[in-house]
Amino acid sequence: MAIRKIARMGHPVLRQPTTPIADPTDGEIQRLIADMKETLADAEGVGLAAPQVYATWSVMMFFVPPSRAAEDANDDGVPLTVLINPEIEPIGDERVGGWEGCLSIPGLQGYVPRWRRIRYRGLDERGAPIEREAADFHARVVQHEYDHLQGVLYPERMTDMTQFGFVEELMRHPAGAPDDV
Repeated sequence: MAIRKIARMGHPVLRQPTTPIADPTDGEIQRLIADMKETLADAEGVGLAAPQVYATWSVMMFFVPPSRAAEDANDDGVPLTVLINPEIEPIGDERVGGWEGCLSIPGLQGYVPRWRRIRYRGLDERGAPIEREAADFHARVVQHEYDHLQGVLYPERMTDMTQFGFVEELMRHPAGAPDDV
């Protein structure tokens, strides 16, 4: 396992759609997943997609800490989940805005509208099918990482660029700044 360098906005690897994975148990894919886990832990993020570590495979990972779980009292978060060849679909028409950051855009955050509820499916790291419904932060992080696999970064989803800035400045000038920066 190795901690990999994280690609930053402007690098072409972040702009291209990824390649589906035929065999999730392939040694190269398993090494990538192990490296991504180590890289995510080192970066202290909640999600990571293969293009962010200069790999063009369709694999992403994420978790939801209990502090960011849905309002449901029974929701204690989502453990680290590896999702290969994911698909997502919105459930309903409701979209909600929320503040997002990205390991590939360090030091900045923006207010991004996303589907409030989604269904996602794909394969886990052993090749077993996964299908779940997600809401709120869980849905947001899945959509964010899925976008990376499509070559899309969160600023492209923003509708108001006045709500995009450096975390330090947003904290100094809290009008409209994220509560959890």
